[in-house]
Amino acid sequence: MSVPIRTAVAALCASLAAALLSTAPAQAQQDEQAWSLSAGAHAPRARVTLDDTTGRLSLAVARDGRTVIEPSPVGIITEQADLSRDLRFLHRKSRTVEERYRTRSGKRLDRRVRMNETRLSFAGAAGARLDLVVRASADGIAYRYVLPAGSGDVLGEASAFTLPADATAWLGAYRVDNEGQFAQYTAATAPTGEYSDQALFSTDGGYTLLAESDLTGGYSGARLAHDQGTGTYRVKLADERVAATGPLVTPWRAMVTGDLATVTRSTFTDDLAPASKVRDTSWIRPGTVLWTWLAGGREAGQSLVAQKAYVDHAAQRHWPYEAVDAGWYYRPGEWDVTDPDWQTDSWMPELVRYARAKGVGIIVWIHQRDLDTPEERARWLPTLEKWGVKGVKIDFMNSEAQPMLRWYDTILAETAAHHLMVDFHGSTIPKGIQRTWPQVMTLEGVAGEEKRTNTAAHLTTLPFTRNVVGSMDFTPGAFQRVGLRPNSDAAEVGLAVAYESGLQMFAGTPESYEARPLARDYFDQVPAAWDDTRLLAGTPGQEAVLARRSGDRWFLGGVYAGAARTARVPLALGPGRWLVETIRDGADGLVQDRGVLRGGDTLAVDVVANGGFAGLACPWRPGLTTCHR
Repeated sequence: MSVPIRTAVAALCASLAAALLSTAPAQAQQDEQAWSLSAGAHAPRARVTLDDTTGRLSLAVARDGRTVIEPSPVGIITEQADLSRDLRFLHRKSRTVEERYRTRSGKRLDRRVRMNETRLSFAGAAGARLDLVVRASADGIAYRYVLPAGSGDVLGEASAFTLPADATAWLGAYRVDNEGQFAQYTAATAPTGEYSDQALFSTDGGYTLLAESDLTGGYSGARLAHDQGTGTYRVKLADERVAATGPLVTPWRAMVTGDLATVTRSTFTDDLAPASKVRDTSWIRPGTVLWTWLAGGREAGQSLVAQKAYVDHAAQRHWPYEAVDAGWYYRPGEWDVTDPDWQTDSWMPELVRYARAKGVGIIVWIHQRDLDTPEERARWLPTLEKWGVKGVKIDFMNSEAQPMLRWYDTILAETAAHHLMVDFHGSTIPKGIQRTWPQVMTLEGVAGEEKRTNTAAHLTTLPFTRNVVGSMDFTPGAFQRVGLRPNSDAAEVGLAVAYESGLQMFAGTPESYEARPLARDYFDQVPAAWDDTRLLAGTPGQEAVLARRSGDRWFLGGVYAGAARTARVPLALGPGRWLVETIRDGADGLVQDRGVLRGGDTLAVDVVANGGFAGLACPWRPGLTTCHR
């Protein structure tokens, strides 16, 4: 075939494909225009509709012909124009987005992205312009708004998500620190109020997790507002007015969609985010951490002697980090950072040197108010880098308003420049931040181990909600908090795998680890970065069993809510024989079982009420008796 003929054929195919995805036939709907977008068979499909009478846009999502999101309002209002109505279609442009990137932490280190994108351009009243950009992938649908310079400040969005009224919903009440408890409702019966945007719904079309990506100081954080009796969840911004001085590109409104395994494994919100802004990432090293707050509290933070003892324990266990929490630089009558000599008065450099000699890195807690100004950051960050501190745990942002998001933009660039890994507490949740700024190893934004109000149902919901969108600093392993946590010891071990975190902060005391050698030795094996993640079994609020691979070994973490049972878990790890070691609750403490199973067999584990288990699987060969290395 000649080049001109090939070119003509390619052009014809492209035209046919565009026609299939473009406006619905005029005879089908005379009063609307519609555009569809999907990434392929069995992938979610978005349908954008423009009502020619009102000029209003809506977006619906279906999967395999079944409803995921009902037609839902789309639009944005600025001080110059109401771009949620009286819109007129101008033109459409489409492209394919294909990327490959590698992260330093998360569910998978190697990521491949393929998304179809369409950009729909509209005109509003008095010449106002709006572009709606929609992306479709195998595991999600997302859209964002693009406005030209001069559109003015944003006063709000018309954006909403309308679910079938009877869709099962798992929602976390909104809090500024994103530490609300997750509870189960239906979409319509959930109480009137505000909810975190990490809301999970089950519909005829599968599961959908609402999310946000590429949130920066150029905009405002979102939450969901709901009125009981409807299935509609409106996007509410943290600011009543969002400053926009030039062209505006809003964050993505994302819907992670598929079966539960697809949603749990998804990296869609990272895939939507901008590429890494950190060129050299060799200094960014995930790992397990001996965290001392729940182990010793403020008193430990004020004691060099106590901190050296914690370093000794971390070194003995070959854990790469020890975290010094609040108290280490607030010691009235001794020194503080307003003193010109504070750097020489601190014992932190001595602790860092002591830890370095034992192969342990130090991570330090610091309050956001002490990094609030350029002068404070210039005092703190170069000093911590000079001391040799490996990372900072920054606490108490407690806002997703635009001024705080602008602070995030600044601190992210400056911590990267000073080679400091970051753990955010009292914070936003991951919204693509870990792809763009890979030194962000984890974020709290969760009702974690510190909470005394957690339920077993909440614990079994987190892998399908909060932890889907990125690393979660739950701080598992607080065995000493008997009566303050709802789960068993074996479930607590399982959380180390069920919950992903680039810095996995273990919250137990050295004494509690030594009293549970099976848990201690398992923690010694657990990495904090993974080559793959799979959901083996799960129902939000009831059970969650995840498998995460490092090299040729799979680590298993199972957590359950409700009565004791024999858990039966499909061992979907691959073909061949596997040596499987499990840790469960016994009559007198933790018990280990070993067995050889084939890939696809059912793993049976006895689970106590509100219990769980941890496991380790490796390829079996004759003579192999353990997966530990």
